Amino acid sequence: MGQKKDLTGSEKSKIVRYLAEGCSSLKIAKLLKRDHRTIERFIQNSQQGRKKRVEKPRRKITAHELRKVKRAAAKMPLATSLAIFQSCNITGVPKSTRCAILRDMAKVRKAERRPPLNKTHKLKRQDWAKKYLKTDFSKVLWTDEMRVSLDGPDGWTRGWIGKGQRAPVPLRRQQGGGGVLVWAGIIKDELVGPFRVEDGVKLNSQSYCKFLEDTFFKQWYRKKSASFKKNMIFMQDNAPSHTSKYSTAWLARKGIKEEKLMTWPPCSPDLNPIENLWSIIKCEIYKEGKQYTSLNSVWEAVVAAARNVDGEQIKTLTGSMDGRLLSVLAKKGGYIGR
Repeated sequence: MGQKKDLTGSEKSKIVRYLAEGCSSLKIAKLLKRDHRTIERFIQNSQQGRKKRVEKPRRKITAHELRKVKRAAAKMPLATSLAIFQSCNITGVPKSTRCAILRDMAKVRKAERRPPLNKTHKLKRQDWAKKYLKTDFSKVLWTDEMRVSLDGPDGWTRGWIGKGQRAPVPLRRQQGGGGVLVWAGIIKDELVGPFRVEDGVKLNSQSYCKFLEDTFFKQWYRKKSASFKKNMIFMQDNAPSHTSKYSTAWLARKGIKEEKLMTWPPCSPDLNPIENLWSIIKCEIYKEGKQYTSLNSVWEAVVAAARNVDGEQIKTLTGSMDGRLLSVLAKKGGYIGR
C-alpha cells in the first residue's frame, strides 16, 4: 500500500475552521478521513513555525575559487551571495554555504528592527485572529500602497561588503529625486494592478477614493461577476485616508461595508501577505544596488517585476493566512515570521 499524500491546502483550511469550532484532532481526523497523527503534526507545526535547520557539511570550494570570490565581493559591493558566486562561474553551492564562506571575508548589513508591540496592540492582533479563523481567505482582496524611490528604500539596501572596505556612497541628488507611489492588491492567485498614483498627489480621503474609482473599480472590479462581488472581502490597513468617515461611507456606497470590509489590527504589516509581494518586487528592481534616473523608469521596472510574479507565487502568499493566524495566536499577539 502506497504512502498517503500530504495534506492539501483545502484540508489545511478545513482543519483551521474545525479547530475554531472546538473540534478535537481525533474528530477532525474522522471528518477528513485522515490519520489523527497527521492532523496533530499539522497543528503542532503551524504553531511552532519552521524547524531549525540541521547543520550539514559544507560543499568545499578550492583555494582558487575562494580567491575569485574575494575579488568579486570587492568589485560588487552590496551584491547578493548568489550574484557574487555566479560572477565567478561557481555553481551548485547552496545559500547557507555561500554565506558561511562570505562571512570570513565580508559582512552584511542587517535590516532595521521593528518597533515593539505594546499590550493593547497584541490583544487586538489576537482578537483579529480569532475573529477571522473561519474565514475563506481565497475571497479576501489584500491591498496596500508602496513607495519606490529612484535610489532604493532608505536603510533597505543590503549586501556583502569586503572587510576593510567602505560601502559605496549612493547617488545623491540636489533635485529631481523623489519616488512613485504604487497601489496593488492580491486575491487567491491573481494580482490586481499595480496602479500608479499620479505624481504629486497626496493620498487624503478624497484623493484615495478618486484613485480607487479610476483604477481598481473601473479597470478590475466592475468586470467581476455579481457572485464574486457578493463574496469578496476588501482588506486595507489603518492609514488615515483608508479609515476616515469619508472613505468608509464612500466604500459603503460601493457595497463594501460591514463584514465585506475587513477590520485591521494596528502595527500589523507582518499579517498582510501583500507585504511579501512588495519584498519580491523591491528585490528585483533594486538588485545589486541599482538606481534610476527618472520616475518613469522606476515605474516601468515595477511593472516588469510585477509581470514576472506568477499565479503560484501569489497563491502561496494568500494561502499562508491560516498559518499566520495560528502563529499570531501561539505567540499571543507578537510578531510572526514572514
